[in-house]
Amino acid sequence: MGKPKSPTLRFLGATGTVTGSRYLLDTGDCRILVDCGLFQGYKQLRLRNRRPFQVRPNSIDMVLLTHAHLDHSGYIPALIGAGFAGRVICTQSTTELCGLILPDSGHLQEEEAKYARRKRYSDHARPKPLYTLKDAQAALTRFQSVPFSEPVDLGESITAEFIPAGHLLGAAQIRLRVRGTVVHFSGDLGRDSDPLMRPPEPFAGADVLICESTYGNRQHEAVDAEEELAPVIRRVAARGGTILIPAFAVGRAQGLMYHIARLRKRGDIPDIPVYLNSPMATDATEIYHNHHEEHHVTWDDCKSMFEVARRVHSVEDSKQLNANAFPKIIVSASGMLTGGRILHHIASYGGDRRNAILLSGFQAAGTRGAALVAGADHLRIFGKDFSIEAEVITMGSFSGHADADELLRWMGGATRPPRMTYITHGEPDASDALRFRIEHELGWKARVPEHLETIRLERPR
Repeated sequence: MGKPKSPTLRFLGATGTVTGSRYLLDTGDCRILVDCGLFQGYKQLRLRNRRPFQVRPNSIDMVLLTHAHLDHSGYIPALIGAGFAGRVICTQSTTELCGLILPDSGHLQEEEAKYARRKRYSDHARPKPLYTLKDAQAALTRFQSVPFSEPVDLGESITAEFIPAGHLLGAAQIRLRVRGTVVHFSGDLGRDSDPLMRPPEPFAGADVLICESTYGNRQHEAVDAEEELAPVIRRVAARGGTILIPAFAVGRAQGLMYHIARLRKRGDIPDIPVYLNSPMATDATEIYHNHHEEHHVTWDDCKSMFEVARRVHSVEDSKQLNANAFPKIIVSASGMLTGGRILHHIASYGGDRRNAILLSGFQAAGTRGAALVAGADHLRIFGKDFSIEAEVITMGSFSGHADADELLRWMGGATRPPRMTYITHGEPDASDALRFRIEHELGWKARVPEHLETIRLERPR
C-alpha cells in the first residue's frame, strides 16, 4: 500500500466492537497509529490479533496512546515484534500503568498457552502466546511520557495534545493538528460524577471527531454505588456465601476498594474478609497514591482503599482461597472474565447458589461476562463447562464510561460542529443509537465507519 498524498484516517479497530482500538493517520510523510489495542470477545474478533497487521509495522512512525487498558494498549508488544521501531507516546500515568498491564498480559498469555498444552483443549497442537512477558518488558523501553494539555511537536507539521479524559488514571483525549486540520479522538471518556476520577475536559471543537460509544444507547441509573453495593454484601454474607467481583485491575479494582472501605468504616457491611487477588491491582493502587492531581480521593481514603483488602500474591495463596468456605469478598481480574485468576474462582464457587458473582462494569459481546448478563447457566472455562448456580448481579453504578447523555453534553460544549463525527468503540446498536442522537439533537453530521474503512481528513464523508 503506497502512502497517499493527502492525509487519511483508516479505522483498523473499534468498529462494530468496543475492543481493538486502532486508528491509522497517514499524511504521506508520516504514519501515526492512535491506540494499539487487543481485540477481545467473540472468537472471530480475537483471531484478528493473530493476523498480519494491515500495514507494514516498520512503516509506522509512532503510536499515540489514549490510556492503558488492554483494548487500547495490549497489542503494542506484538506490533514491536512484527517490526515497529518507533516511540509510544502517552501521559506519565499511562506509562506507569502500562508498566504493570503489559507484562501481566504477556505473563498470562504464556501461562494460558502452557495450560492449554497441558490440558490439550486448544485447537493447536502447540499453542503459543501472542507475546511473552519478556516481549512486554522490552516494549516498555519505547514509551515516552508527555504532560497533559501541552502541545507536543511530532514533526511533519503535526502537533498532538493530550487532554484529560477522566475514565482512568492517565487517560487522555488526543487532539491532533495535521496540516491545518484538527482531528480529535475522545478516547474513553469518564463520567461527570465519577467517585474517583475528575470529569473529562470539555470538547473544544474540531474538524473531525472520533468519539467512543460504549454506552451510546443507554443512561446510567441514578444510583449511589455504595447504596447499591451494601445490600448485596449483607445479603450474600448472611447466607454464608462468597462474593466474586471480576474487576479490571486498573481503575475498577481501586473504585471497589474505595467503596468497600467506606462501607466498612461506617459499619454498613459485615466485617468479612476482603481479598484483592491481583498483584497488578495492588501495584496500580500505589500508582493512584502518587497521582492525586488526577483524582479527587483524599489521602486518608486512598490509605483506607489500600489497606481494606488482604492482598493475594502467589498462585498457591490464590488456590487456597478456593478451599476457604467462609463468607468473604474476592476482587480479581479480569473484569469481563476473559482470563486471569477470577476464572479459577468462578470454576470453584460458581456452582453454589449461596455465592454471588457481581459484574461491576461493561461486558463486551462474546465475553463470559456478557454471557452471564444474558442469563447463561454454565460457562466454558479451560476447555470444560462449569455450572453457574451463583446469583449473578449487574451493577451499573460502577461504570467508568460516560453514558449517552454525558457524551452528548460533552460534545455540546463545542463552539462549532465538526465537519464529520465518526462513532466508534461500541457494539453496533450502541454506536448507531448515538449516531441518531447526534444527528437529531445536535444537528451534526455523524456516521459509523466500517472496519478497515479509509477516509480523507480534508473531505470527510
